Amino acid sequence: MVERTELLAPEPAIALAGLLDVPLPDLGAGDGLPLTWHWVYLLERPLQRDLGPDGHPVRNAVPEPPGPGLRRMWAGGAVRSLAPLRVGEQTTRRSRVLTTTEKQGRTGRLTFVTVGHSILQRGETVIEERQDILYRDLSRGPSRDGETGSTGGSRDAAPGAVVEPGPGEWSVPVSPTLLFRFSALTYNGHRIHYDREYARDQEGYPGLVVHGPLQAMAMAEAARARGVRTRPGVALEYRLVAPLFDDQGLIAGVADEGEELATSVRDAWGRRTAQGRMKRPSAD
Repeated sequence: MVERTELLAPEPAIALAGLLDVPLPDLGAGDGLPLTWHWVYLLERPLQRDLGPDGHPVRNAVPEPPGPGLRRMWAGGAVRSLAPLRVGEQTTRRSRVLTTTEKQGRTGRLTFVTVGHSILQRGETVIEERQDILYRDLSRGPSRDGETGSTGGSRDAAPGAVVEPGPGEWSVPVSPTLLFRFSALTYNGHRIHYDREYARDQEGYPGLVVHGPLQAMAMAEAARARGVRTRPGVALEYRLVAPLFDDQGLIAGVADEGEELATSVRDAWGRRTAQGRMKRPSAD
């Protein structure tokens, strides 16, 4: 287990609100941070010499790659609020690898690593999280793969007519600048998000890859815009189902299903790239 402790300052939350152009909670009043906003805190800051060619750490990190030369992808996860995560308090994150599973896919070996995080304030757990990471063999040349290694998102075919945002949807104006700033704010060195030549020539992507966490955060923010507050019991479980690239847009949506919300991300042409379910307290 790896443990990291720091005092939560307001500046990362302020920066994130500005980046996404979303409302900032009243941090001075002790409001808890919105769901998923802990991703700009308690960050690993690896030494430069510990980074691999793709920008991710290859040692002294959780998780460490299961082998050299593998492509890393964020496949999904779940995050649950147990109590408000408040700015201005000493906070600890405890991280450990929960499971490692190997499978044989169509293009080679797949290694799924599940990482668990617990975030504590005043000795009590306030957030529980699971992150699902996929490692697979690196293939060169044009790729049909995205964050999850799923097919789709290829530019071989015309995308068709643009589908304008509808009720319950929020359009995020994705650009290389947005992806670079999100990488910087989350201390994510993965070059597929900001280095177009690397993404194209080394990992075979047709464009810059939109972060899996950014898509999950967009789903959570779309629910917050619908009035879902981060109270004890609120939880988001999500999965990346297809790649999303920087010139394809990002449209997050929520649909009311009683005690739960169905969440999703699609591109400008209606192709779904992420999906999830949000549990919310009955009072919301």
